[in-house]
Amino acid sequence: MDTTTSRSAARVEELRDLAERAGRELEDADAVDILRWATDTFGDRFCVTSSMEDAVVAHLASRARPGVDVVFLDTGYHFPETIGTRDAVATVLDVNVRTLTPARTVAEQDAEWGPRLHERDPDRCCALRKVAPLERGLAGYDAWATGLRRDESPTRADTPVVGWDARRALVKIAPIARWTQDDVAAYVAEHGVLTNPLLQDGYASIGCAPCTRRVAEGEDARAGRWAGLGKTECGLHG
Repeated sequence: MDTTTSRSAARVEELRDLAERAGRELEDADAVDILRWATDTFGDRFCVTSSMEDAVVAHLASRARPGVDVVFLDTGYHFPETIGTRDAVATVLDVNVRTLTPARTVAEQDAEWGPRLHERDPDRCCALRKVAPLERGLAGYDAWATGLRRDESPTRADTPVVGWDARRALVKIAPIARWTQDDVAAYVAEHGVLTNPLLQDGYASIGCAPCTRRVAEGEDARAGRWAGLGKTECGLHG
């Protein structure tokens, strides 16, 4: 999906320049201040995305702009605990949770592509159940925020706090990019932020149930995602 078709070339250039400038100016800013900049700049054309591993970024965004849109991708493969976390976030926080779903149900996908596509072709499964729905869901926004952190993996080490999402022609904001896992834990403890119960059950990074396992002591936090498949990212972030 080419989201640039709904925007003029001049608007795309304006957004890209804005992202590059803000990335420099806000590099050392507090996460809430980054989100306040985003909500002041983009208003209703800004949203937060959440995997519902925790509600840290949603909580931060609610402080910056009560009622902010929080977008959740329901792939049809989530753990019940993840769906429960989404429902709790919608109830407890002053945010507007929007749930996006793929064009096909799991059963319809199985009929077209065969069962357990996630085992045979995980990249295609992610493209169908994550990437495509997100691109459709973000079409009405100029900017979106994620919970990416630089310490999560080598592929995320250069994540800017404000950058340019060239695929979708959107400003992409990572307000906690500079945070560590200890920073996340401290924020959760200080503010009583909701977290997915699976984090207390051996899961360090939570995605779809068939492609997520517990991690052993000393393993990288994302070692439990697509274990044994040579895959580290779902495609949402490049």
